[in-house]
Amino acid sequence: MSVDPSAVIVAVATAASALIQGVDLPAEIKEQATGAIEAFEATAENTDNDVANFVASLPEPLQEGAAKAVEDATTAIASAIEPHLPAEAAAELHPVDPEQAPPALPPEPPAARPNPFGIPTPPSTGGTVGVPGPTIPGTGITLPSIPAILPGSTLAPIGAIAVFAPWLKKAGEMCEGITAPVLAALYSAENGFRYGPTAPVSPVGARGPGQFMPGTWERYGQDADGDGVADILGIADPVMASGRLLCENYQLIEDWKQRGLVQGDTLDLTLAAYNAGVGAVKRSGGMPSGHPDYENQTKPYVAKIRATEPIFARMLSPFLGLGLGDPNDIGNRVVDLAFKFLGLPYVWGGGNIHGPSGGGFDCSGLTSYAVFAATGIALPRTSETQWHVGREIPLHEARPGDLLFGNWQAGGPGHVAIYIGGGQMVHAPTTGDVVRVAPVFPDMKARRIL
Repeated sequence: MSVDPSAVIVAVATAASALIQGVDLPAEIKEQATGAIEAFEATAENTDNDVANFVASLPEPLQEGAAKAVEDATTAIASAIEPHLPAEAAAELHPVDPEQAPPALPPEPPAARPNPFGIPTPPSTGGTVGVPGPTIPGTGITLPSIPAILPGSTLAPIGAIAVFAPWLKKAGEMCEGITAPVLAALYSAENGFRYGPTAPVSPVGARGPGQFMPGTWERYGQDADGDGVADILGIADPVMASGRLLCENYQLIEDWKQRGLVQGDTLDLTLAAYNAGVGAVKRSGGMPSGHPDYENQTKPYVAKIRATEPIFARMLSPFLGLGLGDPNDIGNRVVDLAFKFLGLPYVWGGGNIHGPSGGGFDCSGLTSYAVFAATGIALPRTSETQWHVGREIPLHEARPGDLLFGNWQAGGPGHVAIYIGGGQMVHAPTTGDVVRVAPVFPDMKARRIL
């Protein structure tokens, strides 16, 4: 296993934090220990760069050997300490790199050929949720339980959303302003819907899918599902606690706005309060700002939740019957049909107007299916030929259901996706990936075929 030096620091800090939270110590001692742990973990931020800079400063003939020595030493340390770490800390030694750029996309085949041997069921990716994904009617395909299908999210599992959905709906009906999609987007940002005894604990001791600190949980945590326990690691109890906390802060911030104490969008400020505390909102007179934590954590946190809120509205729709506007809107229908296959593997040449083949879709197979199922229009099979259908429109005029084309080559576009709004698209990216939501690529052009 190859481990970054910073991962070792984060793992040790996570383990120490969990240990401190699990020991009955005076509050002032816990606070001192937590501060020391946070300071230690902060050193991880620049460790990888510092090591890389050191290696680069050596004479060129020595650099390769030095880099290998660092890798071997770090791996040895990680191997030695991992057996002694709790599961959540050991997981820090195996971080998943975030998606930094659109993946390289392979050329499409000239035409798709249905698999004559039928459609196999792809293996589940597993995960901490332990809930199998839904089976797509008529295909025999079971979606992975935990595919990373949203940009910038730790996890966005379809199987988990199905389990959380009833409680997200209930909590989303507690007050004006806090909806089920907002809660779903928040839970994706907080802890990727991970729950149960193996759910990661944050470096500062926040626990469960709602990432509650002990004091906050003591105030808002209740037994919501009638099992006799207010379980911070469960599903029902944290979701309902989050609903109570958000609704209380939403009303408080509305009151502050009327009194001229704060300015800004109430929901944005409520989400910021969930991350930084409601006191930070009041002190800043609105969105918390100035402190590095507010700039680097709170503001991006709020932006991510608001950006993924409409995506979760679509994902929750099959479970909750949420209204997404005019049910006769064909563009939204195209998007909804593509969303049925979130998490399905990319298969080169896979899919056609009848659905997936070979266990999945490629990019134009997905668009062919969604458009035909929504409209009866049979598109040509490849992205290059689909580009000639309909009319080109400015990208800023794109609306849900329009097709987006990119990865331009001599013969035309090598990739096609479906626009869903808010600068996001749903597409089948490349081999080894799954049907997912992603930001629109910079080189893309839009075409309206409906």
